This record gives sequence, C-alpha cells and structure tokens, in this order.
Amino acid sequence: MIAPERLDLPYTAGVAAATDGLYERVSRTVTPVEWELYAPYVARIEALKAQRQAIVLAHHYQTAEIYRCVADVVGDSLALAQAAAATDAEVIVMCGVHFMAETAKLLSPHKIVLLPDLAAGCSLADSITAHDVRRLRNAHPGAPVVTYVNTSAAVKAESDVCCTSANAVRVVESLGAPKVIFLPDQYLAAYVAAKTSVEIVTWQGHCEVHERFTAQEIRALRAQHEGIVVLAHPECPPDVLASADFVGSTTSMLGYLRETNPRRVAMITECSMAANLVDAFPEIEFSQPCNLCPHMRRITLPKILRALETLSPQIEIDPGIAQPARRAVERMTAIGRDSR
Repeated sequence: MIAPERLDLPYTAGVAAATDGLYERVSRTVTPVEWELYAPYVARIEALKAQRQAIVLAHHYQTAEIYRCVADVVGDSLALAQAAAATDAEVIVMCGVHFMAETAKLLSPHKIVLLPDLAAGCSLADSITAHDVRRLRNAHPGAPVVTYVNTSAAVKAESDVCCTSANAVRVVESLGAPKVIFLPDQYLAAYVAAKTSVEIVTWQGHCEVHERFTAQEIRALRAQHEGIVVLAHPECPPDVLASADFVGSTTSMLGYLRETNPRRVAMITECSMAANLVDAFPEIEFSQPCNLCPHMRRITLPKILRALETLSPQIEIDPGIAQPARRAVERMTAIGRDSR
C-alpha cells in the first residue's frame, strides 16, 4: 500500500546502494514500483537514526516497509515499551498508536519519545476516561481495577494494575478479590470471565478492528480451505473465539506458528500482522478476512522521517498522571512479563 503523502524523494544510485538487500525482506508484499518510492525514505531514516542515536519501534500492525525495513524492534505494545526502556538510545520513535507511545514514555521518562502522527489513536483506548473509572469505583466499592494496556495514561493512573491479553487471567486471579472491575474491552472481559471464578465487572469498550470479525467469516474460510487453522485475538466477539482453533495475543500467535507450523492459517486480527509474517514463515499459506486499523495506517515513512528531522511530535505526560500510571504497569510486570 502506497502512503497517502507524496513520496517524492528521488530513487538514485546512492539510495539503491544504501538499501541494497532490503527489498528482499518485503518482495512478497511490496511491488518493485512501490519500493522505488519507499527506498529513499528508508535510506534517509536509517541515516538519521544513527545521527540522532534513535531507534524505531514497530507494532505488528505496521505496514511491511516500516516493519521489515526501518524498525529496530518489532512486537506488541508492552514489549515495545519494555524494549524502549532497555535500550541506550536517546530517542524512541514509536510506530504504533498514541497509548503505545505513552506507555513507552512511562517506562522511559527521561528519553525523547516520538509519535510520528499524534492523531494515531485507538477506538478501544478512546472508549473510556479517567472519570469513567472513578465512577465505576464508586459503584463497586472495594473492587480492584484491572486495566488493559490498550488505554491512556490517565486511565492507567486510576487503576490498580494493568494487564495484557496474554496475562489478563493471571493478573485478575493474583488479586485474590471476589470481584474485579476489568476495563475497557468487553470481549476480552468476557474471555477472562469464562476462565475464572472471579466476578468480572465490564465496560462496553471494543476494538473497531476485531469487533468486525464474525463466526460466519470463519465458517466460510473453513469451507473454502480444507484443514485451515484459525487463530483469533481475544478482542474478537465470543462467537468468533468459539469458532477458532487457537485464541491468544499477538505474541502467543507467533509462538503457536513456530511450535505447530500449520500448512494453512487464518489470522483473525489486523491484516498487517499476517502480511508481515509471510516472509518469516514462507512454508505457511496465510488466508484471512482482512480488517485494517485506520489509526495504524497514519504512521508512514514520510512521517517517521519528519519526526526524526524535527524531533517532534514528542510525547509528554503530566507527572501527577505518570507516577500512578507507571505504578500500575510495574505491578503487572511484577506478576509476570507477558505480551499483548
């Protein structure tokens, strides 16, 4: 997919030399014509990373030219934030959405964290506010609040502990409480409730990508592709999860592929994840209904380059919010490090 901005840097012999060998990483998803548009940006970004002592982090839902060609670290949202904290780089470029950049800043408060487009939001994170959390606490006195990492720093700050989709059940049960407020994804909450005896108080939030998948689509896939293995993210509706062969986080899906090496797979999650795995698993045939995240698509090569050139937009978090939000994330990691 060609980015919506004008890609007008020239493709020169110098660019070709600087990016030699990179096209092979994306040749199954990027055409040669597209590559000549992308390559000048890739070359400039790589040069600026060295000058700025910067690293680029890319979520699994980023497009191939970012994920495979300029990213230094790829992963889920929490793993990227943890990688940012572990690196010696002075500048972190988050190729993801706003809450991911905030989480990186929480764990790397003294580093410059850049989000190439501040409008890269998240329907799930936007579904709840700090005020909503306070109202829920008042309605359920004594119930601890477990908040999915896919939330703003302000919402995390009102929470007792964060969780990922991979460790949500473990975090809930670690609290030893008979009732837990679990925010904000209603489908992940239903998934957790089915796996624990703890009473789960939910919120009507959802991911606009995952909520659009249906069990009917999975039945159609199985009818078209005999023996297909269906992997679904727990942010999907319950009927989708019931129809899948495996339910797990993005990192858990990767582990499943490595361990089982199925012949044909449908990944019921954002399209780019499967596209980014084509080269890593050439023996697997990926088939899937495709839902794109419009917010992830806001991050493009020209915007990454501009962020590195201008060292903006920078993510800043009010200290009064950052301290309790960081504590909620750190409490989760103390329980156990798992991925989104």
